[in-house]
Amino acid sequence: MIATLESVLILDQAEALAGMIIQSEIGERYRQRLYTLQQDAVAQELIRKFTAMKERYEEVQRFGKYHPDYHVVTKAIRELKRQVDLHETIANFKQAENEIQKLLDEVSVVIGQEVSSSIKVPSGNPFFDSMSCGGGCGSGGSCGCKKTG
Repeated sequence: MIATLESVLILDQAEALAGMIIQSEIGERYRQRLYTLQQDAVAQELIRKFTAMKERYEEVQRFGKYHPDYHVVTKAIRELKRQVDLHETIANFKQAENEIQKLLDEVSVVIGQEVSSSIKVPSGNPFFDSMSCGGGCGSGGSCGCKKTG
């Protein structure tokens, strides 16, 4: 793709929008909680343990209940996941991460809708995904979108 002045200007505006998101209350909260998470030695150890156990769990899952360590590893991963989820620093970070993801999803949908109602903007959020399917999905409207053509 050849960069035109117009595409460069659009990219500049996108960078400005990203800057506004970063400087927003949600962006600031995300950065603060990320920093707190990175500085929390207990949280980092839990994450390290969980990552290692997850690899072990994936290995065991290949063989399912026939693996000799299936029950032990399955129980251990559930207990470790619970510890991770209940750790205050990690939970606060996940909340901030979800908030900024929601904002980014909303911005993506607004931009897509401004371009065209048939633009599909994958957000991972069924609410926004349904809004972004304005037609042309190929299912003949069975997804609930407006059938085009």
